[in-house]
Amino acid sequence: MELQALLDHPRALPSIPEAVSGLMTELDKDDPDLRRIGTLLASDPALTTRALRLANSSFFNLQRQVASVQEAASVLGLNHVRTMVMGAALGGAFRKVQGVNLEQFWRYSLNVAKIARTLAGVVKQDGGLAFTAGLVHALGDLVMHMGMPDEMRRLDFSVPPLALDRSQAERSALGYTYSDVSAAFAAKWNFPDAIVRSLQYLDAPFEGEHYEMLAGVLHIAVWRARAQEVKLDANGLAATYPDMVGLVMGLDLDTLLEKDPDEWTSKGDLGAFLD
Repeated sequence: MELQALLDHPRALPSIPEAVSGLMTELDKDDPDLRRIGTLLASDPALTTRALRLANSSFFNLQRQVASVQEAASVLGLNHVRTMVMGAALGGAFRKVQGVNLEQFWRYSLNVAKIARTLAGVVKQDGGLAFTAGLVHALGDLVMHMGMPDEMRRLDFSVPPLALDRSQAERSALGYTYSDVSAAFAAKWNFPDAIVRSLQYLDAPFEGEHYEMLAGVLHIAVWRARAQEVKLDANGLAATYPDMVGLVMGLDLDTLLEKDPDEWTSKGDLGAFLD
């Protein structure tokens, strides 16, 4: 299926809930109103339920139980509220996708987000943007499975979805990759331009006239999280490390491995993403 045909598919790109649209608009303001954020969250019962599940999960590691969305907004802070909103919205939009292990998918996506946020601090990029970009970077994979399940089933059989060479296989077979689709999804949902660009240039952040540091952060984070999923040993890590991207960013393999999450994402972290 051609990329535009996929993007035009009626089931491929879920519409953003009205409450989420309002929340994202408010969160993008220079001085967001926490009271309005809480009101918008409370206006969507399903979103409220998912948001509170995520707020009280081990992902945020709060010392007390959060009982209301207003309290969650106050306790978590704006960056985490954005994560909470996106997690709740995405979990609702993609409840079941044929051919995709959603527990593995969200575990992997959260690991990418965590690593990207840490690396962003090292190279002086916005950690909140990096985290959100990491969280949504692979949504194109879900869209592709929803819009063309037969083609994806054949591709999955030859190259698993989280294989290190998956992007190359997709571009060879289809002419585009999951990150191209993710960028279109992010643009439709009015994500910040920096996130859209990081997805557009994820595979080649520093080629030609492009120099997208956030895409470089994401490129390295994707490699590291996939290496974790396929359980590469030290030799495998050394052999596959994207050293040219790392060189531009001033990151060698040893430095990168020091930035691994203290705890890799567990099932307990996935409350808002899984029914």
